[in-house]
Formats: sequence, C-alpha cells, structure tokens
Amino acid sequence: MVKRIYEIKMAMDLKEIEKYIKEAMPDASIDIQDLAGDGNHYSATIISSDFSGKSKIEQHKMVYNSLKGKMGNELHALAIKTKEK
Repeated sequence: MVKRIYEIKMAMDLKEIEKYIKEAMPDASIDIQDLAGDGNHYSATIISSDFSGKSKIEQHKMVYNSLKGKMGNELHALAIKTKEK
C-alpha cells in the first residue's frame, strides 16, 4: 500500500510536462514519449527559437528550469533532445 501511494505521488503526466515547458517557451514544438509506460520515464524533443545561439548544455538547463524543481521529484527521468527553430 505504501509503495502504491508513493508511485501515485511521484508520477507526472506528460501533458503537465508539456504545460511547464510551453509556459517557459511559448513557441516550442514539443514531442514527449512515455518510455516505460510508468509515468516516470520520458523522452522529450523540444524545438524552440529560444535555443538560438545557446549551447546544448544551456538548452537543456532551460528545459530543466522550466520544470520548476519537479525533475527528480514528481518527474523521475527525462531524456531531452533540443533543436533550434
């Protein structure tokens, strides 16, 4: 029972992930896949003009920052691919 409550609390819906990214980067095209079907392991491809002139590390930090501290808490794993629009 305790494990089940923990799993429910930790899971983050892919629409919620998309919402947070869109709030930070309104022009972004976002494709999110649930890799394991468990609501905890996602892959996201984000295309945005906000990435223009930024390194991959800076782009990924922008995505992580858009999640407002949810990475590692409600969101367990997110593989990120970024591209300039």
